[in-house]
Amino acid sequence: MNIIVCIKQVPGSTNVNVDPITGVLIRDGVDSKINPYDLYALETALKLKEDTQGKITALTMGPPMARDIIKEAYMMGIDEGFILSDRKFAGADVLATSYAISQGVRTVKDYDLIICGKQTTDGDTAQVGPELAEFLNIPHVANVRKIIEIKDDSILVEMDMDHTIEIQEVKFPCLITVEKGIYTPRLPSYKKKLETLNKDIPIFNLSHMEDKREEYYGLKGSPTQVERIFPPEKNSSKVIWNGSSEELVEKLSDKLRELKFV
Repeated sequence: MNIIVCIKQVPGSTNVNVDPITGVLIRDGVDSKINPYDLYALETALKLKEDTQGKITALTMGPPMARDIIKEAYMMGIDEGFILSDRKFAGADVLATSYAISQGVRTVKDYDLIICGKQTTDGDTAQVGPELAEFLNIPHVANVRKIIEIKDDSILVEMDMDHTIEIQEVKFPCLITVEKGIYTPRLPSYKKKLETLNKDIPIFNLSHMEDKREEYYGLKGSPTQVERIFPPEKNSSKVIWNGSSEELVEKLSDKLRELKFV
């Protein structure tokens, strides 16, 4: 089985500035890490590799420094990894991001299953996985919480639909997005770090894509624009009341009414 795992480098801190003109995050100089949800996607792929003697390719889109998360994925046990990186990809919304990644997948070509994390911690849209599948014209299932069985030409999965649990069988090639907790992600291996220290990480730009029309990528290819992003206001003010139980209850009740919580 040939598996592609889509991973993303996200800020490792909540203290990230926003470009006031484009509304996108300014990532330069900010510590980054693998999107936590993508660790569950990686572990799912590694479990399936162990069961099927398959091959795993990790794909990410971002600046060249995104090679750090590919290196970490190598240390966890993937076989190949590459980066989609081009200034023309910058500022993409979920649609343009999904389209660029779909073009990257077409560059890999040979795959049975694509695995994505449920969502990213910097966007929280949970849209890229399903949109990627639509661009590739393959079936997809989201919110997968359990892999039940791998068959010769399909995968049987259990989906968490909030109020119900559903079981779906999907034909290959297909895409799934996985919930956190589907497996416990393993730690990177120091042995694999040494083995893959000089392993090549190809970087593909627009010239490598099947569709080279610039208007489909980055800001140009984004039908939605962020109007405003701002951090939540921090409020550390506090009030300390003294008195009997009855007095404190009355003060708390009055305060809740003042704040219109009751």
